[in-house]
Amino acid sequence: MSETLTLRYRKLHESAIAPEFAHGAAEDAGMDLYSSEDVELPPSEWRNVGTGICIEIPPGFEGQLRPRSGLARRHGLTLLNSPATIDPGYRGELRITLINFSKEPYQVRPGDRIAQLVIARYASVRWELAESLETSRRGPGGFGSTGR
Repeated sequence: MSETLTLRYRKLHESAIAPEFAHGAAEDAGMDLYSSEDVELPPSEWRNVGTGICIEIPPGFEGQLRPRSGLARRHGLTLLNSPATIDPGYRGELRITLINFSKEPYQVRPGDRIAQLVIARYASVRWELAESLETSRRGPGGFGSTGR
C-alpha cells in the first residue's frame, strides 16, 4: 500500500461533503467529489459546480480533477478541462466545470458525486539548455510514428 498523506480541508457550507474513496484507498486512486449546489446543465452547455470545500495540498503534490465514468456513460457528462490541476498554493473552492454532451438536460443536486480527485506527486524542474540531446529509438517521431 502507498503512503498516507493527510490533507486539510475547510467546509464553505455546512452541508458540503469531504472527498472520500468509494471503496477505500487500497482499491481507489480517486476520491469522489460532491456537489454543494443545485445546477441545471442544458444539453451541449457547461457550468461550474461548487463542491463547498477548499483544500490544502502540500508542496510537491497536485490535485487532479477527473470525470466520473458513470456520469459519462449514463448521462454524457464529463469535465470540460480534464484532468484539471489544483496547484498546492490554491486555497479557493474546488469548482468542477461539467459539460453535458447529451441531448437531455441534467440536474445536478447537492450531494451528487460529480468528479474524482486524485492526489499525485510532481517533480520540481530546472531547465538546462543543451546543444544536442541523447538519441532514442523513437527519435523525433510524433503522432502515428509507430505505424500501429
